[in-house]
Amino acid sequence: MYVTHLECAACGLRHEARQLQNLCRECGKPLLVRYDLERAAATLKKESLRERSADLWRYREVLPVAHEENIVSLGEGWTPLLRAGRLGKQLGLSELYIKDESQNPTQSFKARGMTAAVSMAKELGARKLAVPSAGNAAGALAAYAARAGLSAHIFMPRDTPRANVVECEQTGAHVQLMDGLITDCGAEVGRRKEAEGWFDVSTLKEPYRVEGKKTLGYELAEQFGWELPDVIVYPTGGGTGLIGMWKAFEEMEAMGWIGRKRPRMVTVQAAGCAPIVRAFDEGKRFADEFPDAATTASGLRVPKAIGDFLILDAIRASNGTALSVTDDELIAATREIGAAEGLFCAPEGAACLPALRKLMAAGVVESTERVVLFNTGAGVKYLESYSS
Repeated sequence: MYVTHLECAACGLRHEARQLQNLCRECGKPLLVRYDLERAAATLKKESLRERSADLWRYREVLPVAHEENIVSLGEGWTPLLRAGRLGKQLGLSELYIKDESQNPTQSFKARGMTAAVSMAKELGARKLAVPSAGNAAGALAAYAARAGLSAHIFMPRDTPRANVVECEQTGAHVQLMDGLITDCGAEVGRRKEAEGWFDVSTLKEPYRVEGKKTLGYELAEQFGWELPDVIVYPTGGGTGLIGMWKAFEEMEAMGWIGRKRPRMVTVQAAGCAPIVRAFDEGKRFADEFPDAATTASGLRVPKAIGDFLILDAIRASNGTALSVTDDELIAATREIGAAEGLFCAPEGAACLPALRKLMAAGVVESTERVVLFNTGAGVKYLESYSS
């Protein structure tokens, strides 16, 4: 374990690593884990990866768990990077790929974050974990908490896809459905966590979910032979995956694995909930809360993201962009991707296709560029979205 400290992503204040913490004690912004990357690189070598397990813990030197017996795993990570040749031909792209996160445990990319967060919660002595969720994060927390022997307390909007609710109930979580949005659920966790003795594992309100998510960046680099793609199109609610990948690229460069070239990072949101898109268009670093947020893609229904400035920083630093698509567009794209490539994507992942079309129409993406779309979860968990 090569963790040196935690660092506030906004003000830079250093925090002790070996204790349960949520946000920066000075400014209330997210904390990020920092490593002695020179020491980590002494044993974490490209060649050594060939002999390691096909899960995200293959990168354990740059993950925060100190003692291997505290790792809580269901075999997450190392998901397929699928060449989408038929879909690419339809679009006029020679190198189009889909990173299929639906093949994780609990059928979404949320497994990556929760394996790290729950492992660290266990290592640092937490017994009760709480989270607000629009669906997949709840299912992942329920599963990993059960695996660790910890209790999970989950708050979800009443209109969360039914599959997510059942999943949590059947893996032993305490589930409460609420009127309102994920922000309302988060406020309820905040009101009750001290009295109830819960440790809050909300998106970016603890330092470790982003560490699990950053392995997306390590995997992309490894699967592409240590050359990053030209463009990453990523569906963004809380944005932990995009923030994590950007952190991974910095770490890999520091260890000498990649050069300075970065993919152009493209954030995709639903037109009915697009706070990052609006802030990007207005040249702001922080996003205002999006009013009356509504979309069938429940994972994109995040009207206010605490990591907004980190998302926007990465987009701008990479010469990327942010754009929105309608619910009609993303639902139609689900069938198009399925018919072309055999993947039943989550609505959030399907949103990447109409976004890519808009980028190509605007001349932002060229036909020869290597493009990766992220399917963040399995469509079977969103059957209500396709009932009509």
